[in-house]
Amino acid sequence: MAFKLDLFLFTVALILSPVFSDLIFSKVDRRIDLTSQIVRVSSTIRVENEGTDVVSEVLLTFPEEQAKHLAHIQVTLNERKGKAKGSAINFPVDVVYPKETPPALKFYSVSLPKGLNQGESLTFDVLAVFTHVLHPFPEKITQADVQFVVFLDTAYFLSPYSVKVQSLSVKLPEARIESYTKLENTKTHGSEIKYGPYENLPPYSVKPIRFHFENNSPFPVAQELVREVEISHWGSIQITEHYNLVHGGAQSRGEFSRLDYQARPYARGASAFRNLVAKLPPRTHSVYYRDEIGNISTSHLWGDSKKTELEIEPRYPMFGGWRTSFTIGYGLPLQDFLFQDQGKRFLNITFGSPINEVVIDRLIVRVVLPEGSRDMSVSVPFSHKQWLETKFSHLDIEGRPVVVLEKDNVVPEHNQHFQVYYKFNCISMLREPVMLIFGFFILFVSGIIYMHSDMSISKSSASYLAKLQWDEVQTVIQQVQNIINRCLTIHDKLEASLRDLSRTGDIQACKAARKAADASLKELSKELKPLISFLQSSQQATHILPKVEELVVKERDLQERLIVKHTTVVDCYEKKYGGREIENRVASQQQRITALRQEVDDLLEFIDEI
Repeated sequence: MAFKLDLFLFTVALILSPVFSDLIFSKVDRRIDLTSQIVRVSSTIRVENEGTDVVSEVLLTFPEEQAKHLAHIQVTLNERKGKAKGSAINFPVDVVYPKETPPALKFYSVSLPKGLNQGESLTFDVLAVFTHVLHPFPEKITQADVQFVVFLDTAYFLSPYSVKVQSLSVKLPEARIESYTKLENTKTHGSEIKYGPYENLPPYSVKPIRFHFENNSPFPVAQELVREVEISHWGSIQITEHYNLVHGGAQSRGEFSRLDYQARPYARGASAFRNLVAKLPPRTHSVYYRDEIGNISTSHLWGDSKKTELEIEPRYPMFGGWRTSFTIGYGLPLQDFLFQDQGKRFLNITFGSPINEVVIDRLIVRVVLPEGSRDMSVSVPFSHKQWLETKFSHLDIEGRPVVVLEKDNVVPEHNQHFQVYYKFNCISMLREPVMLIFGFFILFVSGIIYMHSDMSISKSSASYLAKLQWDEVQTVIQQVQNIINRCLTIHDKLEASLRDLSRTGDIQACKAARKAADASLKELSKELKPLISFLQSSQQATHILPKVEELVVKERDLQERLIVKHTTVVDCYEKKYGGREIENRVASQQQRITALRQEVDDLLEFIDEI
């Protein structure tokens, strides 16, 4: 695999590695699957005890450089044919550090279900899953290129024990094989290459092999996935998954042509992936898919009673090195995942990502429990980091406890069920409804009290009396404005009678109009006097009284000049003067009347603003 074989061979040659001679591997069948970005190595091993002591553990060996990329290892008892698959027995696997072992090797101890006596044998299966061991070569390609990768390994099974017979089968994608290492007993069957069998190999035997082949399968890598599982005892579990995704294949260089990609996606985008499929639990509801911009409509959802599948498409095809961020959210029925056992509730849900064949460099699972939960405990079938946090949401007082699980280098094999146990008092479910009811009750009672309370200032206070006086002053000023406006209306009627006189020559009608106007103006003058007297006696009107008095004076001056003008015009008509001479006689009066009318209007506007 992707480790430095030269350094490894050099280390093994210099250091005398210990040999565990009590055990031998009588037969090893190894299968390597290179059809995706995740490398899966399956081995069927038959171990025999040739010593006199009972042996209860078997050591598995990996080069240190290779072990850095080991995401998952699983050892199960090799069942006979016809045995139910779900009944496979898993053996505990732990990292150990035997004495006098080379630093370039990493050892894993497999605990057997029962000790092997002398002459006894046991067959078990080992599944080792590796990530980031397929290296693009070349490292950068254009849009039109296909992707080639290089994979390194050893044809011999690396073991601290002697191996009697072993064989290796390498499964490659159905694509072009650029080159591969040819050894004795090498056979090719389509995209599968077989090595061996090889017999009587001593401990720590290695034989480097190299594969250079085309692999255009998707290389989605989630550099970080934050998965939040929020439990609500009101009937739903809400799951939110935040992805920071990158294409982990050969880096894209040169320009990208969407036109070429749309026209020939398999020829001008063979190394890119356009969609991903998330396999969600059955009865999933309220599914959404969005990014920082908003909802993404290029997705498809279908399902039945057994499964739900969500096909998502990023906003652009993903070439090597390209990145995208998005969020998937969905709801699950509570009764399918939350159970009770011995006075505790427990959540039973899968750990990893529902998206097929995605590698997760860093996975954070946050299980948000209802407020009031206590005595939390977690059961996860593999190693992980764990801590507690608190999250505050709507109507929370103490906050909701959050169980946080973290694991690096996660693969689909980690998508196993885990359990979160906690205690919860059902009475706590009434906390939020009671808070809402009490809140609305307080709101309505406050509204009733407010509507029936006298919030006005005391009627005996100076500020209240001053406000009443100012209200009276405002009323009087409005009455003064109304009287002045009525006077101006009478002025307009006098002007209209003169226009009628020039048109009809009816002198008597014009005199009657002046007489009626004179009587109306006198009545208005009488109404105005007590109002002016009130303003003169009020302290609240001192700042506006000068303008009101000036308005009254200006209106009276305007009134007198209009009467003089009207009398002059009527006399001229009685003496049968011409129109030009009449205009000359009243020209000076007309100019002053126009100026006074403008001044009166300005004063009215000023007082109205105050």
